[in-house]
Amino acid sequence: MYLLNFKIALRNLLRNKMASLINISGLAIGLAACLMLLLYVSYEWNFDRGFKKSSDTYQLMFNFYGADHHIRSTGNQSPNTIATVLKEEMPEVENVSRILWASRRLLANGKNSFKVSGRYADPELLKIFDFKVLHGNLEKALDDPHSIVLTASTARKLFGSTDVLNRGLKFENQVALKVTAVIEDLPPNTSYDFDCLNSWKLYEQLNTWVIEPNWHNYSFFTLFTLKKGTDVSSFNKKIKDLSRKHAPSTISEAEPFAYPLVKLHLYDRFLNGKVDGGQVDRVRTFGILALSILIIACINFMNLSTARSQKRAKEVGIKKTIGASRYSLVSQFLMESLLLTLVSVVIAIVLVELSLPKFNQLVSAELHIAYGDPLNWIGVILLILFTGIIAGSYPAFYLSAFNPVQTLKKTVGLKSGFSLNFRQVLVVIQFGFAVLLIIATLIMYDQLAYLRKKPLGYQVNALVEMPHEGNLYLKYDLLKERLLASGAITSMCQSSGSISQHNSNSSGMEWEGMSEGDKKMSVDQIFTGYDFVKTNGLKLSEGRDFTKGLSSDSVAVMLSKTAVKMMGLKNPVGQNVVFQDVKRQVVGVFEDIAWGDLAKKERPMIIAYNPNNSDVITMRLNTDKDLKDNVEMISKVTKEINPDFPVEIKFLDHLVAEKIRDEATMVSLSNLFGGLAIFISCLGLFGLSAFSAEQRTKEIGVRKVLGASVPGIVRLLSFNFVKTVFVALIIAMPVAYLIMNNWLNKFDYHISIGWAVFVQTGILIVVIALLTVSWQSYRAAKANPVDALKYE
Repeated sequence: MYLLNFKIALRNLLRNKMASLINISGLAIGLAACLMLLLYVSYEWNFDRGFKKSSDTYQLMFNFYGADHHIRSTGNQSPNTIATVLKEEMPEVENVSRILWASRRLLANGKNSFKVSGRYADPELLKIFDFKVLHGNLEKALDDPHSIVLTASTARKLFGSTDVLNRGLKFENQVALKVTAVIEDLPPNTSYDFDCLNSWKLYEQLNTWVIEPNWHNYSFFTLFTLKKGTDVSSFNKKIKDLSRKHAPSTISEAEPFAYPLVKLHLYDRFLNGKVDGGQVDRVRTFGILALSILIIACINFMNLSTARSQKRAKEVGIKKTIGASRYSLVSQFLMESLLLTLVSVVIAIVLVELSLPKFNQLVSAELHIAYGDPLNWIGVILLILFTGIIAGSYPAFYLSAFNPVQTLKKTVGLKSGFSLNFRQVLVVIQFGFAVLLIIATLIMYDQLAYLRKKPLGYQVNALVEMPHEGNLYLKYDLLKERLLASGAITSMCQSSGSISQHNSNSSGMEWEGMSEGDKKMSVDQIFTGYDFVKTNGLKLSEGRDFTKGLSSDSVAVMLSKTAVKMMGLKNPVGQNVVFQDVKRQVVGVFEDIAWGDLAKKERPMIIAYNPNNSDVITMRLNTDKDLKDNVEMISKVTKEINPDFPVEIKFLDHLVAEKIRDEATMVSLSNLFGGLAIFISCLGLFGLSAFSAEQRTKEIGVRKVLGASVPGIVRLLSFNFVKTVFVALIIAMPVAYLIMNNWLNKFDYHISIGWAVFVQTGILIVVIALLTVSWQSYRAAKANPVDALKYE
């Protein structure tokens, strides 16, 4: 029976080429979009889950309290002291490691030299993550400060092979290192990824200030594993007072807590110390989008199948008359649906493979279909069954329920009752979702444009930066002198971090008139030398920049307006503050800098004079000259002074754009998949209008003979379809407003939703629907009425 049903299904698909083409196209596109989105959802959901101890691995987080004793913010960076304390005082802790942020470091083997992403870490990091070892022994791989662990791709890049144990490398053109282990490349969805891993002891040797215990400088990450069976809630209560215990003068400005590493990527936004979403919102959105597009594609199948029911009615009636059971009829129609779905899935997989490179570039991921994974094949089979049954269930049960007497007399009611209403409901659902996507895209685009135009607090145009490294430490003054003389730049400064990206904060600052609780205030910090204000284009509201030749400026600071406000300083310039245990004088007040998230309120910031703490060189290009020539001149001079390092120049406007990359990606994906959803909906509407015009051929002929005009017939045939689109608009617009208003409220700085968005959406969706159905209506209206009246 199943073989017979298969043959009948295949013949029906081949006989009705137009309907089959529309169904297969809609399903294939819908399935391809669904598969790509689900690949992305799976990629994000499995972040940091590729290790055996992932469920027992934690990131040390801190809740920072304000003077009002309420949690002001939550951060994932720690002091350099707490890892040792956790290991010594908390028996629940199995392994613990400090680890630094990833930065590009120069590795040279005498012949080849490359910059790779590197981190410093304690040796126990190799016990926290079960890296797959290709060569070497991880037990003691980082014990020696002059050891280094390479990933396989880095080893091949440097040596052409992974078998490179005990081979020598020059690190940052400063230190000779020995390769002690080579591991497999880390999964791309790993938070703490790297190309090379260096010993924390080496970091301390190269940066002596790191050795000094400091409970107030939150610049490092702390990872640890807890022993099996440890109750995390109880553990967090135990470590709550570690800061108070070991730094009693600060009255617990911050409270540490353990947070599962597998949750950090998805749930990285906190409000009042509690999880308030994060990347998981985007993952859920894409999951819902994937399911919705698949449902829209299935709706097409249902609509087109039921619309063609009059053609199948006689077939059903004859089969029932000769004894066919309803079960056999349902099986036949479901077989047709599954066959069509199978063809669509094959086409969808081809579309996914063709689209993945661009999609990966769009979402900054490394997605691929693992054909060797049995679970993926099970997933594809389940997807075929799910889609086939969902798409074919209603037509199967609807068509199989026809009364054989009525069908053979052609008295099946096709234009009244539940069936027509149900099809209209399905069209409303399709276009309602399309309306929702269009409104969401327009609002997200406006919010993105708003953030792009938001004042940054510095002049980003013609501003570039490069790493402060190698010979540039000793020859910074020479570099500055030569570049200024060349005319390529108009100003230059050095600093501890980029002005475009948040990278360091501190607490424990003191000033006259403060309360004891004010020591809990956390401030963003930048250390710099001369010309910081001039180079970056900061706007000073009071005072001045650091001045060369004034010895007192060696302990000077500048404060942001938010810092001055939170500190309660009325005349800040000239007052003294104690910062990093050094008494310093305030020489200037600057307008707030958007250092972190552009959509969040600015935090208090302090800029302190300390040219010895420098990782970044910032330059303002001379706009009177060609920017390309300026960059080439900077590269040439820098290479002459620092020949062992590649010159890496970054434009600050590109770095700022990275800060709103997630929002930009959301807009792009909404545009893409919203367009696909509209296209699939229009395919269904096109098919429905074609079948409607075909079924009303005789009616159209009679109307034309009686004098009906072509525009009048077009309006008649189009009215019902446009009516359902208007219903979709009325239903979807309030829903879209509520959803997007809730989304906007997550930003401290956001736009207001205006009426223009809804007007634009309404016009667009009605025009699209009219264009879709009017072509078929026009063709039917222009047909010869003589031919129409011969129609049977």
